[in-house]
Amino acid sequence: MKEFIKPYLLKGLKITRANQVWCTDITYIPMKTGFMYMTAIIDVFSRKIVGWSISNSMSAHWCKNVLESAIATHGKPDIVNSDQGSQYSSALWTQYLEKEGIQISMDGKGRALDNVWIERFWKSLKHDYIYLNPSDDGFELYNGVQNHIGYYHEKIHHTTKQKPNERYQQSIKNAA
Repeated sequence: MKEFIKPYLLKGLKITRANQVWCTDITYIPMKTGFMYMTAIIDVFSRKIVGWSISNSMSAHWCKNVLESAIATHGKPDIVNSDQGSQYSSALWTQYLEKEGIQISMDGKGRALDNVWIERFWKSLKHDYIYLNPSDDGFELYNGVQNHIGYYHEKIHHTTKQKPNERYQQSIKNAA
């Protein structure tokens, strides 16, 4: 809903630590027969995937559950950035973030590059795993994605020159 659309807060922001900014999005996953949806949350500083899930439908409750799980595991971020999709511009999503004291940032309309970090992850996931290994069912897809994320977390990224898991843990340790 239009009343729940928030401004983009990341322009010019220097991201210097883990849990400062998380970005989230939903993507379509083709299967041998049909398709599924995947949502993921990425820590922008480290590029670590802090939460994800696969579903056959897209709902605000599903996205909120993934966010709640990520917060329970990794603590609260300062800012969560998303697009203006109905899941993220819902009262359920925005009121939860506000109640938790987390700033809400949303991409400008039609500006996929505002959330480039998660878009790069989608490209990696799809080109390095999904398109090469079409899944027969949701269980096979879930297990394959879980394995790919494990691989992704241990791979050195060209933008950070570090592995996401190591960069995330190092940042958390330095903040303590």
